[in-house]
Order: sequence, then C-alpha cells, then structure tokens
Amino acid sequence: MKSNAKPAVRSGAERLLSSLAEHGVDYFFFNPGTDFAPIIEAFAGNRDSNAMPRPMLMMHENTAVTMAHGVTLATGKPQAVMVHTSVGTGNTLNALINVSRDRTPPVLMAGRSPLYEQGPHGARNGHIHWGQEMYDQGGMVREWVKWDYELRSPDQAEAVVTRGMELATTSPQGPVYITLPREPLAAKGEEVYTPSPHPRPISDVPGPSPEAVRKLADWIASAKSPLIIATCVGRRPGEAEALQAFAERFAIPVVLAGPHYMCLPWSSPMHQGFQVGPLLPEADLVMIIEADVPWAPNVVAPNPNARIVQMGEDPICARYPMRSFPSDLTITAGTKPALEELTAALDEKGLAKKKAVTDRAKKYAKRHAEIRKEWRARAEPYDNGAISPEYLSRCIVEAVGDDAVIVNEYPLRHEYAPRKEPGTYFSLGSAGGLGWAVGTALGVKLARPERLVVAVAGDGAYVFANPTACHWASQVHKLPILTIVFNNALYGAVRGATLSMYDGGNTRDTKGRFLAELPSTDYEKLVEANGGYGERVEDPAELPKALKRAIKAVQEEGRQALLNVVTPY
Repeated sequence: MKSNAKPAVRSGAERLLSSLAEHGVDYFFFNPGTDFAPIIEAFAGNRDSNAMPRPMLMMHENTAVTMAHGVTLATGKPQAVMVHTSVGTGNTLNALINVSRDRTPPVLMAGRSPLYEQGPHGARNGHIHWGQEMYDQGGMVREWVKWDYELRSPDQAEAVVTRGMELATTSPQGPVYITLPREPLAAKGEEVYTPSPHPRPISDVPGPSPEAVRKLADWIASAKSPLIIATCVGRRPGEAEALQAFAERFAIPVVLAGPHYMCLPWSSPMHQGFQVGPLLPEADLVMIIEADVPWAPNVVAPNPNARIVQMGEDPICARYPMRSFPSDLTITAGTKPALEELTAALDEKGLAKKKAVTDRAKKYAKRHAEIRKEWRARAEPYDNGAISPEYLSRCIVEAVGDDAVIVNEYPLRHEYAPRKEPGTYFSLGSAGGLGWAVGTALGVKLARPERLVVAVAGDGAYVFANPTACHWASQVHKLPILTIVFNNALYGAVRGATLSMYDGGNTRDTKGRFLAELPSTDYEKLVEANGGYGERVEDPAELPKALKRAIKAVQEEGRQALLNVVTPY
C-alpha cells in the first residue's frame, strides 16, 4: 500500500530529540560545548512544541547526571543527558558509576570531535577539535554502560535512540552511551515521517520458574528460623508493598542491609533493623532479595547448615568482578512477581495459619518493639550539649513528615529516621561516588514538584556535589529543596576505615582524624549566593526551630534552603 505521507527533511539533531520524546523522555539535561550547535539549533526551532524533551541547562556534568538519576528514581522513566565530547564525559564518570551500580537507565550522550578537518557542515573549526579527539571515546565509559554506539548518519537517529532505550530499559536496567559527531547532527536527512511511535515494547520484569517457586516454598514451610535480607527492594513500583505483605503473612523477619530505597515500612513488625549480625547466625534459611552485599564475611557469617537463596533481577551481580556469597538456590526474578507466586504456593500449604508461624510472628513483633524503644532512647544530643547525628536524624524526620522525600548520602541514621511510604527514601548506591544527593534531590523535585524534598549529605559529600552548580540549578529552574549538611569537619568514612584496620596503630592517638579533617566552611553562605535561605546550627535546642524556618522558606517562600548543622561524630 503506497503511503501518502510527505517526505520531511530534518537534521539529525531534530530527529534525535524527537525520537527521545517519542520514547517518553521528558527532560534533556545538558552541559554544552562547541559540539552542541546543531542541538541548540534544533531546540530553537521547536521552542513552542512538545515534540522534544524539555531542555535543562546545567552548569556541571555531575549535576546533569544526578538530576536525571533523581527523575528516574521518582518516576521510573529514563531521561537523557548530553555533555561535551571527551572532557565532559570524563566529568560524568563519578555519577555514571553510581547509576550503573544502581541499575538506573539514563541515556548518556556526548558530542565528539568533528569527523572531518574540512568540508561538510559541522567540520572542525576550532583548536580544541583536534585535542579533544580520542581513539576510543566510548572506551572511557564501557566498564559502566550496557551499550555504546556512535551516530553515523542523520537517517540513523531514530534507530540509534530506539536501540539505546531498548537496552537501557531491559532488565537488569542500566545506562547506555551514544557519541554524536557534529556532522551527522547537522546534516539533513530525507525521511518519510509519520507520527507513529518508533519505540519497541519493553520486556517484562522476569518471573521465577515454577520449579524454583516450588522448591523455595518447601524450604520456607520447613524452616524454623527463616530470614530475609534486602537492600534494593523498592526500586520498582509495588515491591515494598509486596515484601511487607509477604513478610507479615508468613512471619519472616526482614533485615535491611544498607537500604537504597524504602524497602519495608519501619513500622512493620517484621522490620528487624539494619544489622544482620544478631539474626544471621541463627537463621536456617536466608533469602537474599535484591542485596548485592548481604553481609561482610570478614565480620559475620551465616550458619554453615543454613540454606541460602539469592533472588533478584541480577541475583549474582554479574558486573561485579568478585562476589563469593554462597547460594543453594539462585532465582532471577523481579521481587513483586516472585513474592506473589511464593505467596500463592505457600497459601496452598496453609502455612500462614500454622502455629509455628503465629508463634514466630509474636516473637519478632516483640523484638521489633524492643529495638524501636532502644532507638528512641538513643536519639538524643550528646551529654556535652553537642548535636549528635542520631538526634539530628530524629529531628529531621519529625520536622519534614511522612510525605517528604529524603535523599540520603550516608549520614542520616536509618534507625532514627523512620519512613512509611514507598518512594519517600532514596540512598546513595553501593558504588559510593560522592556528590550525589543534592543533584538527585533536585531531579526528584523536578518530577514531584508538590513534595518537600530533602537532601542529606555530609560536609565532604556536599562539596563533591559541586554545590554552586546545584544551587544555581535550583534557582534557575525553580526547584526549591532543603539541603541539610551533617558537618563533622572530616571524612568520616576515611576515619572509620583507618580505625577499623589500625585501631592500635599510629593513628590511634589522633582518633582517626589524621589526614581526614576538613575545614569547617560556612556552607550556608553558598546557598545565599543563589537567593536561598542559609543557617548554621550548633545548639540542640535550636535545631527544631531552625528546621521549621528552613521548611517555611522552601514551602511558603519557594526558596531553596540549607542548614549547616555542626555535629561532631
């Protein structure tokens, strides 16, 4: 059948941006350079159109990637980032490593030096076009992306975007990288263009095999002391609810090992805290659900007779060079479908009504109440009158409420900061690339403008975030968030690691502060430079009042705010 569609002539840049929009990309985060001229021209010609993602100018590449990360955490939808050639790509690596280990699917793009020294439109016309060229620009990121490719023709733009999105969003999800020379971006390509979408369907989250479900159901039914360890449950919608329903129905205690999401409401009676040490040695069945490091073998180990099950979309963490946790049963499956099928299998056995289960429910409900009481007792200022991180954590959650979204880059103490609702807590992933929280919180705010969004970071992590770029983005794009700096004037992780190895060594006399100390900067002044509200807090009695003032600035005045809280730990 002959098409009556009229041929359209559009540049590679126009076709690339339109294809991103057709794939559901809402935002195009970018830090531009000389390679961006065709992109800027394309946006300029479509300023009043919804046919392209919304352009979001950033002052630094780290902010661009972390904001895209935040939007995806809040919505589940991949976003696009473009940076300047090789040098801009280099500046994304820290944030790219985080999204890779967090299995988040941004489409990262970068220009590359123009292909031609003379001739085509877009050929080299600047000194840097020689110095920035690499033999293999994609090789710089290949360790951390699922796929990389270079655009070669404007007529290829839709196919390249489609392939990248397809790979990024297929389980296990992850970033992809596309390099964009100026010549194919600027070139015009003839196409028969229709508004029909190019995207291919995203594959479903994998479900468990029937054999695996039957075997695990038998093991759960016969276990006397089962245990669930989770870290990344809650990445996808419905997972936290599924874990809560499953754990409570069959009275299986859950320990959250460094949770990156709101995996399980803190109020659930099966929530048994954040330390695996007390329960792991007594467990006869250990279900590791979406946890890359369920325990540190050098510190604690499971019962040698326990059955170990590893379950997740990538249960063996295939991209980790070394990981030796045992497994008697490995299940590649999404959390929600796996737990729903296990529930059906266990209901056929009538497990929920058996006395062993009801007795276990009482035991762990009592333990839950006891540890919560202990946590509350410890969430107080230090005896010397200084603000403790436990007290600060408690005051934060009491001030911001259950609906606020907290983005935590390490210092918030989980025990003293209860969260109830899925999607209200995100934490830095296992890669630990610092400078994540503030930009990610801005991305969450962009996706959820009605929510109070709180970024929590140590003073070192805050500096790593390129705070000037973040506060600029907050002001320019009208994204008021509350940033809280836990200011202990040192790199706490460095001190902790040193003392864990050399507690009786040369650094003992310095209490681990040697070569880990940071100057106590007036961080509150940085937010003021971009029209925000800043305050330094040292008095525990003043902390709740300061939090109220900062929240008022954000919610009632529409200004970003920062509290520089001095807390020696």
